[in-house]
Amino acid sequence: MQAALDLADQGFQVALVEREPSIGGKMITLSKVFPTLDCCSCITTPKMSAVAHHPKIRLLTYCELQSVADEGPGFRATVLQKPRYVDAHKCTGCRECEYACPVTVSSPFDRGLGAYRAIRVPFSTAVPQIAVLDIDNCFLCGKCEKACSAGAVDLLQQPETFEIAAATIVMASGFDLTPVGAKKEFGGGVFRNVIDPLMMERFLAPTGPYGRVLRPGDGKEPTSIAYVQCAGSRDQTLGVEYCSRVCCMYAVKQAMLISGALPMAEVTIYYMDIRTFGKGYEQFYQNAQAMGVEFVRGKVASIHEDAEKNPIVKVELTDDGRIVERTHDLVVLSLGMLPAYQSRGAVDLPLGNDHFVAVPAPNASPCATGRSGIFVTGTAMGPMDIVDSIVSAGAVAAAVSAYIRERQDGRTAPHDQQEALRA
Repeated sequence: MQAALDLADQGFQVALVEREPSIGGKMITLSKVFPTLDCCSCITTPKMSAVAHHPKIRLLTYCELQSVADEGPGFRATVLQKPRYVDAHKCTGCRECEYACPVTVSSPFDRGLGAYRAIRVPFSTAVPQIAVLDIDNCFLCGKCEKACSAGAVDLLQQPETFEIAAATIVMASGFDLTPVGAKKEFGGGVFRNVIDPLMMERFLAPTGPYGRVLRPGDGKEPTSIAYVQCAGSRDQTLGVEYCSRVCCMYAVKQAMLISGALPMAEVTIYYMDIRTFGKGYEQFYQNAQAMGVEFVRGKVASIHEDAEKNPIVKVELTDDGRIVERTHDLVVLSLGMLPAYQSRGAVDLPLGNDHFVAVPAPNASPCATGRSGIFVTGTAMGPMDIVDSIVSAGAVAAAVSAYIRERQDGRTAPHDQQEALRA
């Protein structure tokens, strides 16, 4: 979104292709950001609105890139528009269809904690505010169609493809979390009270499903919460040997928020190393210690449950070599970042050893890929936090602008240059 806004403000026409029904990515699901503890929605929602209303940005949601072909000096991209089963031009976002729908399904936005109707606006701050129908869970009862005064529900809608001619392409495909069950020893995906960090974000978010922190296993308020660091990074057995950079900081942030939400709860962070690499991050870590968050240096070997479904953490204490077991009400696995980009998908780009998109000359051109005219930004190029993602967005906007202007200079008369750029 930031790269699109930076380019559009320079006069370039931008097509933003988003595969989900709404823009916002993972950031819109978070509670607060570190180290300032500003509200994520307060930061992200204005950006989403700015993108949707910018005259130079064409927002294409619920679309997927199918292929990219070289065409002259640029590219021709084929894009699939997935069916919403709702006419985007008619839908007013009134949610009458949602209120009429009798089918309740688990909400991916809330990590399966909450529920929504089979037809719904994706979430309260979604952009655009257009309903989408989950056809796999629809009974085809027709109640949503009858309730829609705008006549927007179209159960016969089919997938459609269209093409975009572009001078350049920016890959901003983001990241996925390491699967919660990747380390079988930790019981993720098996034990209900061993959860991933995005689930905790939804517990802590003001728009979360419950409005407070609860144990998924039985709905009780936890009094002892543990974090297991490097649960999906720095691990040769998983093939993820790199540090994901953000895990220490989001664990510290969540621990501080939990301490505020549950003042009587004990929060423990089991870690191998604490890496506070950014401005103000070390002070943030020290603030967490001052608030009473316990930091235990050690390597967690396994997690199992007692009879009451409480997770028991078995950990080797690094400082003295002892192996101890400690019982908690809830355990959060600090999972790492995996690239969401697939090299054999729509755009074939060379990858680095970490499987993120490779940047051949990071010092000379930090956003240029191995394919001329295609650039990369954000966590598509490697693990980074929100601040660095925004910085990389500005960098890729500058690189794309310079690339197009250089090509324009080679074939456009100076007095026509600005008009040609705007065209």
